[in-house]
Amino acid sequence: MDRRALKTILKFLSIIGTTLGLFFCIPLLTGLLWHEEITSYALFVAAFLGLNGILLIWLRHWPLAMGIKEAILAVNLVWILLGIAGGIPLYLGSSISLIDAFFEAISGFTTTGATIYTDIEALPHWVLMLRSLTHWLGGMGIVVLGVGLLTLINPTGSLTLFKSESTGITLEKLTPKIRDTALGLWKIYGLLTIADALLLYLGGMEPFDAINHALSTISTGGFSTKNASLGYWEHNPFILWVTTLFMIASAINFIAHLRALRGDWGGYGSDEVRWFLAIVLLLSLALTTIHVVEGGDTIWHSLTHSCFTIASIITTTGFASTDYSKWSTLAIATIFVPMFIGGNAGSTAGGVKVIRYLVLIKTLLAQLKQILHPRALIGIYIDNRPIPPRILASVTGFFFLFTLTTTALALFLFASGYDFLTSVSAALATIGNIGPGFGHVGPAENFAIFTDGQKLLLALFMIVGRLEFYTFILLLSPEFWRRF
Repeated sequence: MDRRALKTILKFLSIIGTTLGLFFCIPLLTGLLWHEEITSYALFVAAFLGLNGILLIWLRHWPLAMGIKEAILAVNLVWILLGIAGGIPLYLGSSISLIDAFFEAISGFTTTGATIYTDIEALPHWVLMLRSLTHWLGGMGIVVLGVGLLTLINPTGSLTLFKSESTGITLEKLTPKIRDTALGLWKIYGLLTIADALLLYLGGMEPFDAINHALSTISTGGFSTKNASLGYWEHNPFILWVTTLFMIASAINFIAHLRALRGDWGGYGSDEVRWFLAIVLLLSLALTTIHVVEGGDTIWHSLTHSCFTIASIITTTGFASTDYSKWSTLAIATIFVPMFIGGNAGSTAGGVKVIRYLVLIKTLLAQLKQILHPRALIGIYIDNRPIPPRILASVTGFFFLFTLTTTALALFLFASGYDFLTSVSAALATIGNIGPGFGHVGPAENFAIFTDGQKLLLALFMIVGRLEFYTFILLLSPEFWRRF
């Protein structure tokens, strides 16, 4: 790597670090408000801001124009920075190891929501706020934040970075400058967070709990301030339904929300949104029926917890309104289905994404039709637009990588001595950025059972899942490093 590329990447990391350091002041204020011991954390924030500030000043005149290789490497390095920068405060503020702190930080920023804490309610308020804040920053993408707020990056570099970080098949731009689109998305993100927090407060949550759960909900993260997660309010249907609706809203493509804000509601009529909502509805009704028939619960109680659980899993939020691992085998099998699906592309949700399944299914149907009509020219369309071959290849490759990686991780955990259900659900929960799974990593359990080496591996796969494989796997290619 030449010095020019190194300085460019270093400047980018310092921009992200400075932005992150400023947000770290929010937990600092939280600690002061609750009169908690924050001396060590305050010193860390000062040192972190100072270091990144010095680097930014040193490189202030250095042009920030990135090619594809620099962008890919920078995006991957950002996640190491996030794990370290977010992990050190957790290590300082609670009785956990550095590896546990790194795992928790990566889980937060990737919005996975898998935790190693056994007693969340014993944590200081500033630590709880920091955990929720990592979700909120990671939800829309820390790189998008940097691109959206800073005008220093040229259009080519911005677009390259946005594509590297954003989830889904393609990036749809509504404005000439990607910076304007990013700022618009963050505006929607902020409005949804405020609305969610306000409704939760009106529904009976304490202000601190309402803010934290809004940060976790809109980011589809899942960190809670309570050991029982949303189960703490299981007898408050209003809070559960508000959270359910905001989880679903956050799993819809934010471009559709941005279009609606500008008076164009057409985004909600896309194939992906319609199929996503249909899947949520069908699975929720199926799980409700199972509850009523097998569990003898009332229809309202079953509907509330079934809709909440399906929404939590398919949006990869990971909240729990009850310990669903104790439900019947048929109910657990039904809950397993949304773990393989995920939300919309361009949303804060993880998973495979509904749009990819649509492309794969339409490709399969097209192949079957091609067999019956060999001479016909059969195209594949989404929203009445043809899907180019490069997108078909990308979707197929992603699905192969997701299946191969999840299988390999599950087999590794199974060979390490964990039961099959724990191994499979832990692999899906980390790679799909879902959070809780079943077995020993169920909604009433945590990931503290794993060894330090396994936690580091799971943290790595959280990052791989967050970057949707390609951005990370390219680093393993020898060709990537040639003529860097």
